[in-house]
Amino acid sequence: MYLYKKVADLQLHLQREKKAYRSIGFVPTMGALHEGHLSLIEAAKAQADVVVCSIFVNPTQFNDTKDLEKYPRDVPADMQELIKVENDVLFVPEVSEVYPAGLDTSLNLDLQGLDEVMEGAFRPGHFDGMTQVVWRLLSIVQPDYLFMGQKDFQQLTIVRRMLTELNSAIELVSCPIRREADGLAMSSRNRRLSPEERSIAPVISQILEQVKEKANDTANLGELSQWASQQLVQAGFRPDYFSIVDGKHLQEVPGMDSADFIVACTAAWLGEIRLIDNLILKP
Repeated sequence: MYLYKKVADLQLHLQREKKAYRSIGFVPTMGALHEGHLSLIEAAKAQADVVVCSIFVNPTQFNDTKDLEKYPRDVPADMQELIKVENDVLFVPEVSEVYPAGLDTSLNLDLQGLDEVMEGAFRPGHFDGMTQVVWRLLSIVQPDYLFMGQKDFQQLTIVRRMLTELNSAIELVSCPIRREADGLAMSSRNRRLSPEERSIAPVISQILEQVKEKANDTANLGELSQWASQQLVQAGFRPDYFSIVDGKHLQEVPGMDSADFIVACTAAWLGEIRLIDNLILKP
Protein backbone atom coordinates (compact mmCIF):
# COMPACT_ATOMS: atom_id res chain seq x y z
CA MET A 1 0.00 0.00 0.00
CA TYR A 2 1.25 3.47 -0.90
CA LEU A 3 1.03 6.20 1.74
CA TYR A 4 0.88 9.87 0.76
CA LYS A 5 0.64 12.98 2.92
CA LYS A 6 1.06 15.61 0.21
CA VAL A 7 -1.53 16.42 -2.46
CA ALA A 8 1.10 16.78 -5.19
CA ASP A 9 2.60 13.34 -4.48
CA LEU A 10 -0.81 11.65 -4.44
CA GLN A 11 -1.87 13.29 -7.68
CA LEU A 12 1.37 12.29 -9.43
CA HIS A 13 0.71 8.66 -8.48
CA LEU A 14 -2.91 8.78 -9.63
CA GLN A 15 -1.97 10.46 -12.92
CA ARG A 16 0.19 7.43 -13.71
CA GLU A 17 -2.71 5.10 -12.90
CA LYS A 18 -5.09 7.06 -15.12
CA LYS A 19 -2.62 7.07 -18.00
CA ALA A 20 -2.72 3.28 -17.73
CA TYR A 21 -6.53 3.50 -18.11
CA ARG A 22 -7.13 2.27 -14.56
CA SER A 23 -10.34 3.39 -12.84
CA ILE A 24 -10.14 5.03 -9.41
CA GLY A 25 -12.42 4.27 -6.46
CA PHE A 26 -12.37 6.58 -3.45
CA VAL A 27 -13.35 5.95 0.18
CA PRO A 28 -13.11 9.09 2.38
CA THR A 29 -12.92 8.42 6.15
CA MET A 30 -12.04 10.15 9.39
CA GLY A 31 -10.07 7.13 10.58
CA ALA A 32 -10.73 4.91 13.63
CA LEU A 33 -11.53 2.29 11.02
CA HIS A 34 -13.87 -0.62 11.70
CA GLU A 35 -15.43 -3.37 9.59
CA GLY A 36 -17.96 -0.93 8.18
CA HIS A 37 -15.17 1.15 6.65
CA LEU A 38 -13.37 -1.95 5.45
CA SER A 39 -16.54 -3.15 3.71
CA LEU A 40 -16.41 0.09 1.68
CA ILE A 41 -12.83 -0.73 0.65
CA GLU A 42 -13.95 -4.21 -0.39
CA ALA A 43 -16.85 -2.79 -2.41
CA ALA A 44 -14.47 -0.35 -4.08
CA LYS A 45 -12.00 -3.11 -4.93
CA ALA A 46 -14.79 -5.07 -6.59
CA GLN A 47 -15.68 -2.15 -8.87
CA ALA A 48 -12.52 -0.07 -9.41
CA ASP A 49 -8.97 -0.90 -10.49
CA VAL A 50 -7.31 1.30 -7.86
CA VAL A 51 -8.73 2.12 -4.43
CA VAL A 52 -7.80 5.29 -2.56
CA CYS A 53 -8.73 5.66 1.10
CA SER A 54 -8.29 8.97 2.89
CA ILE A 55 -8.03 9.56 6.64
CA PHE A 56 -8.76 13.16 7.55
CA VAL A 57 -10.54 14.41 10.66
CA ASN A 58 -12.20 17.44 9.18
CA PRO A 59 -12.39 20.34 11.65
CA THR A 60 -15.02 22.27 9.66
CA GLN A 61 -17.80 19.74 10.28
CA PHE A 62 -17.54 19.55 14.07
CA ASN A 63 -19.93 21.85 15.94
CA ASP A 64 -18.40 20.93 19.29
CA THR A 65 -14.64 21.44 19.71
CA LYS A 66 -14.64 18.89 22.55
CA ASP A 67 -16.10 16.30 20.18
CA LEU A 68 -13.31 17.10 17.69
CA GLU A 69 -10.67 16.70 20.39
CA LYS A 70 -12.12 13.38 21.60
CA TYR A 71 -12.52 11.89 18.13
CA PRO A 72 -10.42 8.67 18.11
CA ARG A 73 -7.22 8.80 16.08
CA ASP A 74 -4.86 5.87 15.48
CA VAL A 75 -3.41 5.99 11.97
CA PRO A 76 -0.88 3.15 12.51
CA ALA A 77 -3.68 0.79 13.57
CA ASP A 78 -5.82 1.98 10.65
CA MET A 79 -2.97 1.28 8.25
CA GLN A 80 -2.72 -2.31 9.46
CA GLU A 81 -6.43 -2.82 8.82
CA LEU A 82 -6.15 -1.33 5.33
CA ILE A 83 -3.20 -3.56 4.51
CA LYS A 84 -5.26 -6.61 5.50
CA VAL A 85 -7.94 -5.77 2.94
CA GLU A 86 -5.32 -4.87 0.32
CA ASN A 87 -6.17 -1.20 -0.03
CA ASP A 88 -4.01 0.36 -2.75
CA VAL A 89 -3.39 3.97 -1.70
CA LEU A 90 -3.77 5.79 1.63
CA PHE A 91 -3.94 9.59 1.79
CA VAL A 92 -3.36 11.14 5.23
CA PRO A 93 -3.08 14.91 4.73
CA GLU A 94 -2.54 17.68 7.24
CA VAL A 95 -5.19 20.40 7.47
CA SER A 96 -2.89 22.76 5.55
CA GLU A 97 -2.88 20.36 2.58
CA VAL A 98 -6.67 20.14 2.40
CA TYR A 99 -7.25 23.81 3.16
CA PRO A 100 -4.13 25.65 1.92
CA ALA A 101 -3.84 29.36 2.61
CA GLY A 102 -5.28 31.44 -0.19
CA LEU A 103 -7.49 28.69 -1.68
CA ASP A 104 -11.23 29.30 -1.47
CA THR A 105 -12.77 25.88 -0.79
CA SER A 106 -16.24 27.16 0.10
CA LEU A 107 -19.27 26.01 -1.85
CA ASN A 108 -22.50 27.79 -2.65
CA LEU A 109 -24.96 24.95 -3.01
CA ASP A 110 -28.73 24.82 -3.23
CA LEU A 111 -29.37 21.71 -1.16
CA GLN A 112 -33.14 22.20 -1.43
CA GLY A 113 -33.65 21.92 2.32
CA LEU A 114 -31.88 18.57 2.67
CA ASP A 115 -29.49 20.14 5.18
CA GLU A 116 -32.18 21.76 7.34
CA VAL A 117 -33.93 18.70 8.78
CA MET A 118 -32.85 15.90 11.15
CA GLU A 119 -29.08 16.33 11.65
CA GLY A 120 -29.23 19.84 10.22
CA ALA A 121 -31.66 20.97 12.91
CA PHE A 122 -29.32 19.84 15.69
CA ARG A 123 -25.91 20.45 14.10
CA PRO A 124 -26.07 23.81 12.29
CA GLY A 125 -23.28 24.25 9.77
CA HIS A 126 -22.32 20.57 9.86
CA PHE A 127 -23.30 19.87 6.27
CA ASP A 128 -21.54 23.01 5.03
CA GLY A 129 -18.32 21.56 6.44
CA MET A 130 -19.12 18.05 5.17
CA THR A 131 -19.82 19.10 1.59
CA GLN A 132 -16.81 21.40 1.63
CA VAL A 133 -14.38 18.64 2.61
CA VAL A 134 -15.93 15.94 0.41
CA TRP A 135 -15.80 18.17 -2.66
CA ARG A 136 -12.24 19.27 -1.80
CA LEU A 137 -11.11 15.65 -1.46
CA LEU A 138 -12.89 14.70 -4.68
CA SER A 139 -11.11 17.59 -6.42
CA ILE A 140 -7.79 16.22 -5.16
CA VAL A 141 -8.37 12.53 -5.94
CA GLN A 142 -10.59 12.95 -9.03
CA PRO A 143 -12.00 9.43 -8.78
CA ASP A 144 -14.40 7.63 -11.06
CA TYR A 145 -16.38 6.24 -8.11
CA LEU A 146 -17.13 7.51 -4.60
CA PHE A 147 -18.08 4.87 -2.02
CA MET A 148 -20.06 5.92 1.06
CA GLY A 149 -22.01 4.01 3.71
CA GLN A 150 -25.77 4.15 4.25
CA LYS A 151 -25.38 4.69 8.02
CA ASP A 152 -25.01 8.44 7.43
CA PHE A 153 -28.12 8.44 5.26
CA GLN A 154 -28.65 12.20 5.24
CA GLN A 155 -25.00 12.77 4.37
CA LEU A 156 -25.30 10.30 1.51
CA THR A 157 -28.40 12.07 0.19
CA ILE A 158 -26.74 15.48 0.40
CA VAL A 159 -23.58 14.29 -1.38
CA ARG A 160 -25.75 12.88 -4.16
CA ARG A 161 -27.45 16.27 -4.48
CA MET A 162 -24.07 18.04 -4.44
CA LEU A 163 -22.70 15.90 -7.26
CA THR A 164 -25.82 16.58 -9.33
CA GLU A 165 -25.70 20.33 -8.76
CA LEU A 166 -21.99 20.53 -9.57
CA ASN A 167 -22.49 18.44 -12.75
CA SER A 168 -19.97 15.89 -11.56
CA ALA A 169 -19.41 12.69 -13.51
CA ILE A 170 -18.31 10.86 -10.36
CA GLU A 171 -20.56 7.88 -9.61
CA LEU A 172 -21.75 7.70 -5.99
CA VAL A 173 -22.01 4.13 -4.75
CA SER A 174 -24.12 3.58 -1.62
CA CYS A 175 -23.04 0.65 0.55
CA PRO A 176 -25.26 -1.04 3.16
CA ILE A 177 -24.85 -0.55 6.90
CA ARG A 178 -22.56 -3.05 8.60
CA ARG A 179 -23.78 -4.13 12.01
CA GLU A 180 -22.36 -5.89 15.03
CA ALA A 181 -23.74 -9.33 15.87
CA ASP A 182 -26.28 -7.72 18.23
CA GLY A 183 -27.50 -5.29 15.56
CA LEU A 184 -25.68 -2.11 16.60
CA ALA A 185 -24.58 -0.13 13.55
CA MET A 186 -20.79 -0.06 13.39
CA SER A 187 -19.36 3.34 14.28
CA SER A 188 -16.06 4.79 15.47
CA ARG A 189 -17.99 6.31 18.37
CA ASN A 190 -19.04 2.89 19.69
CA ARG A 191 -15.63 2.40 21.29
CA ARG A 192 -16.38 5.36 23.56
CA LEU A 193 -19.44 3.65 25.08
CA SER A 194 -19.12 2.28 28.60
CA PRO A 195 -19.80 -1.48 29.02
CA GLU A 196 -23.27 -0.70 30.39
CA GLU A 197 -24.03 1.72 27.55
CA ARG A 198 -22.75 -0.79 24.99
CA SER A 199 -25.25 -3.34 26.30
CA ILE A 200 -28.11 -0.85 25.83
CA ALA A 201 -27.03 0.56 22.45
CA PRO A 202 -28.49 -2.25 20.24
CA VAL A 203 -31.99 -1.17 21.32
CA ILE A 204 -31.80 1.48 18.57
CA SER A 205 -31.70 -1.13 15.82
CA GLN A 206 -34.33 -3.23 17.60
CA ILE A 207 -36.75 -0.29 17.66
CA LEU A 208 -36.06 0.42 13.99
CA GLU A 209 -36.94 -3.18 13.17
CA GLN A 210 -40.15 -2.89 15.19
CA VAL A 211 -41.04 0.28 13.29
CA LYS A 212 -40.55 -1.57 10.01
CA GLU A 213 -42.89 -4.32 11.19
CA LYS A 214 -45.57 -1.82 12.24
CA ALA A 215 -45.26 0.66 9.34
CA ASN A 216 -47.52 -1.01 6.78
CA ASP A 217 -50.31 -1.41 9.35
CA THR A 218 -50.07 2.18 10.60
CA ALA A 219 -52.23 4.97 9.18
CA ASN A 220 -50.18 7.75 10.80
CA LEU A 221 -46.39 7.42 10.57
CA GLY A 222 -45.98 10.52 12.72
CA GLU A 223 -47.59 8.67 15.62
CA LEU A 224 -45.31 5.71 14.96
CA SER A 225 -42.28 8.03 15.14
CA GLN A 226 -43.52 9.37 18.49
CA TRP A 227 -43.94 5.81 19.75
CA ALA A 228 -40.38 4.97 18.69
CA SER A 229 -39.01 8.07 20.46
CA GLN A 230 -40.83 7.04 23.64
CA GLN A 231 -39.32 3.56 23.41
CA LEU A 232 -35.85 5.09 23.14
CA VAL A 233 -36.46 7.25 26.21
CA GLN A 234 -37.67 4.23 28.20
CA ALA A 235 -34.49 2.38 27.25
CA GLY A 236 -32.30 5.21 28.58
CA PHE A 237 -31.64 7.26 25.44
CA ARG A 238 -32.14 10.99 24.89
CA PRO A 239 -33.41 11.11 21.28
CA ASP A 240 -32.79 14.19 19.16
CA TYR A 241 -35.23 12.93 16.56
CA PHE A 242 -36.92 9.87 15.13
CA SER A 243 -38.20 10.67 11.64
CA ILE A 244 -39.83 8.59 8.93
CA VAL A 245 -39.00 10.38 5.70
CA ASP A 246 -39.09 10.33 1.94
CA GLY A 247 -35.69 8.86 1.10
CA LYS A 248 -35.12 11.35 -1.73
CA HIS A 249 -36.23 14.63 -0.14
CA LEU A 250 -35.89 13.83 3.59
CA GLN A 251 -39.31 15.27 4.38
CA GLU A 252 -41.51 13.41 6.85
CA VAL A 253 -44.27 11.36 5.23
CA PRO A 254 -47.72 10.66 6.72
CA GLY A 255 -48.15 7.15 5.35
CA MET A 256 -46.41 4.34 3.48
CA ASP A 257 -48.29 5.28 0.29
CA SER A 258 -46.89 8.83 0.38
CA ALA A 259 -43.57 8.06 -1.35
CA ASP A 260 -41.80 5.38 -3.35
CA PHE A 261 -38.74 5.38 -1.07
CA ILE A 262 -39.17 5.64 2.72
CA VAL A 263 -36.53 5.54 5.46
CA ALA A 264 -36.72 5.67 9.26
CA CYS A 265 -33.85 7.78 10.64
CA THR A 266 -32.88 8.48 14.23
CA ALA A 267 -30.23 10.11 16.38
CA ALA A 268 -30.08 9.62 20.13
CA TRP A 269 -27.69 10.26 22.99
CA LEU A 270 -26.58 7.45 25.25
CA GLY A 271 -24.61 9.05 28.04
CA GLU A 272 -22.19 11.42 26.30
CA ILE A 273 -22.20 9.52 22.99
CA ARG A 274 -24.52 10.44 20.15
CA LEU A 275 -25.54 7.48 17.97
CA ILE A 276 -27.26 7.58 14.59
CA ASP A 277 -28.95 4.81 12.67
CA ASN A 278 -31.56 4.24 9.98
CA LEU A 279 -33.52 1.52 8.28
CA ILE A 280 -35.10 1.49 4.85
CA LEU A 281 -38.82 0.79 5.25
CA LYS A 282 -39.72 0.94 1.56
CA PRO A 283 -36.90 0.44 -0.94
